[in-house]
Amino acid sequence: MFGLLFFILFTPGASEFICMSSDLEMSYTFCDSTPHAFTFNLTPCSTMNKPVWKAALTWIPGSDITFLKIIFQVWYNGAKALHWKEVLCSGADDEYAMCGMLKGETIATTFDIKGARIEFPKGNYKIILQGFSDESENNMVVCLNFTMIVKQDIF
Repeated sequence: MFGLLFFILFTPGASEFICMSSDLEMSYTFCDSTPHAFTFNLTPCSTMNKPVWKAALTWIPGSDITFLKIIFQVWYNGAKALHWKEVLCSGADDEYAMCGMLKGETIATTFDIKGARIEFPKGNYKIILQGFSDESENNMVVCLNFTMIVKQDIF
């Protein structure tokens, strides 16, 4: 079930489930009102035993990806817990395959989320992931609003 990838013409405001298990529930929406061709998959759907999550992403960007700055923000039970920025694509010696992709090309990639080794306390997490095609953060190419509910503490 989790290994299947398919395109979703995402309806703005509607929530898309990533996974649901006895200890974890994850979903996302887009921050803007534009429909997107996008899928995101995560396995295993658990916070137990400190798993390394395997993520699969398929996306058809609405603009060229010659420069890409990511801003990642996490709130835990309403309090800001993390704010992180990084330039993933600069146009020179980029290490990510998506760098240099043109508008309308399909990005299909898999990667590990090593942060899954963190022990997440029980609670509600709000994660905002923004991608910008300029250093000044004026031209947003993607914005995702993730909800993560950790249903039990790890002991």
